[in-house]
Amino acid sequence: MEGFYGSDWPLQAKVKRKEMSSTDARYIFVRELRCGDAYEASTQRICEEGCDQIVGFVHYRFTLEEEIHVLNVYEIQLESQIQGKGLGECLMQLIELIASKNQMNAIVLTVQTSNALAKTFYMRKLG
Repeated sequence: MEGFYGSDWPLQAKVKRKEMSSTDARYIFVRELRCGDAYEASTQRICEEGCDQIVGFVHYRFTLEEEIHVLNVYEIQLESQIQGKGLGECLMQLIELIASKNQMNAIVLTVQTSNALAKTFYMRKLG
């Protein structure tokens, strides 16, 4: 994220750490299994160390804003090697489902104006 904040990153990093460690924070983690043929869905095989990597996440919270129940998406990040494969869209659909199941009235997220890739994703892919 440092690239999007520029020289403000040292201060923003502290703010982000505080946001992410809040007891209100909720997460969905995306893991990439690298076990190849050794991994089968029907088994409980444990992969070699290092084959199960976190490659993305969604950080969200349930909030109340002006008497409206809101699911607020604080972060959605995916490693570059898994972007463009439909996973971001799937994560946002999951967020919509979580919001619906928890009777939220709205989903809110913000995007930095300098993050053209994210803006394109939200506006063109998700509308």
